Amino acid sequence: MSTASFGLSGTSLGLSKPSKSFGEKFPVLVTGFFFFSWYFLNVIFNILNKKVYNYFPYPYFVSVVHLLVGVVYCLFSWAFGLPKRVPIDMEQLAFLTPVAFCHAIGHVMSNVSFAAVAVSFTHTIKALEPFFSAAASQFVLGHQIPLSLWLSLAPVVFGVSMATLTELSFNWTGFVSAMISNIAFTYRSIYSKKAMTGMDSTNVYAYISIIALLVCIPPALFIEGPQLMQHGFADAIAKVGLQKLLSDLFWIGMFYHLYNQVAANTLERVAPLTHAVGNVLKRVFVIGFSIIVFGNRISTQTGIGTVIAIAGVAIYSLIKANMEEHKRKVA
Repeated sequence: MSTASFGLSGTSLGLSKPSKSFGEKFPVLVTGFFFFSWYFLNVIFNILNKKVYNYFPYPYFVSVVHLLVGVVYCLFSWAFGLPKRVPIDMEQLAFLTPVAFCHAIGHVMSNVSFAAVAVSFTHTIKALEPFFSAAASQFVLGHQIPLSLWLSLAPVVFGVSMATLTELSFNWTGFVSAMISNIAFTYRSIYSKKAMTGMDSTNVYAYISIIALLVCIPPALFIEGPQLMQHGFADAIAKVGLQKLLSDLFWIGMFYHLYNQVAANTLERVAPLTHAVGNVLKRVFVIGFSIIVFGNRISTQTGIGTVIAIAGVAIYSLIKANMEEHKRKVA
């Protein structure tokens, strides 16, 4: 006798499959929203950050504010269990500390560069990060980098060199700071691969932010503290008022934390190839919008060099992503 005759069908027993969530039904839309949020937050951060430097040129202190706002945000999130804080032990702390140290240096040096030159130029210099990453992998970690990857980096180096030679906002502080940032973020990537904490990206980034904040405070006090107390705060308040100064500092800190957090969450959702394309497009968006918003004049040679550099980064990223995908399938 069939179960249907006894009224024992799955439907009558309430055993029907639970309806899928929106994210499960439309994963492409959700991932697209994450990418849009990442780009939007990143562009807004870069624009607000540069505008602050126009009347408050203290990148070490501003870097501390970025991290401080993020840390406070994380502490409130933990307090409400969004997300639940994962305890950290001494072994995990030892792994995350060098990551956070490199993150702090890279962040501060990026801001020093942003304060000194056009946002578009800083991001053009930072397009060299894959070159430093490949060099570190080859000569520090001893990994064999294929010739195809090295060749793809040639247009990156050429394009950045071409853009630098005719950059109208060029100065050595902005250039050297961006280069140091590239090196710091390269070593951050190296140490990150060793920091297998087993935590989710939200908790990892929260701990890194806390450690990085502690690293950034002493140099900010030593380098900019006396100037800030003598005239820095007073000059900024005289130009824009206390309320706008505090509001701007708060919002750039909030956008900085949110774009980094959303970036981490986004990159967890996608394959290496999508990750690579996303990173390249992000830089294109930031450079493009910064030129439009600030009206930066760039020479024809700088524009061509920037395009060549970004194209080289795209080629490099695609080749590397395909290699990683191949390794994953073989494994």
